[in-house]
Amino acid sequence: MKDIKALTLQDVKRIAAAAEAEARANGWAVSIAVCDGGGHPLWLQRMDEASPMSAIVAPEKARTCVLSGKPSRVYEEMVNNGRFAALKMPVVPLEGGEPIIIDGTVIGAVGVSGVKAGEDAQVARAGVAAVLAAGEAK
Repeated sequence: MKDIKALTLQDVKRIAAAAEAEARANGWAVSIAVCDGGGHPLWLQRMDEASPMSAIVAPEKARTCVLSGKPSRVYEEMVNNGRFAALKMPVVPLEGGEPIIIDGTVIGAVGVSGVKAGEDAQVARAGVAAVLAAGEAK
């Protein structure tokens, strides 16, 4: 058997707060989603002025990371480089999702949508960094 850490509600709140702070610091209105290691939603927030569609896309970016163990950017790059078969995969090929990896295991992910792809990813990485720095994923 393998012991696997899991996100607590405190972890999820820390992730969301850091991601929101990054978005606000840059004047970006986004939706922020956090899911657990099974791809199940733990958090979703749509900031004022964020597109309603962003609240649908952000959780799917997070789920993509859990399914693959990779940032969602990987699939966007596949499509952009002509590997259109990637569009048939059960993932969202849009940058802005980042996995949370502890001890080599994906225990969750953060998905962000609402601004340019790289900016979404920047916000998601801020959330991931906050929980990794805290070292409190249990």
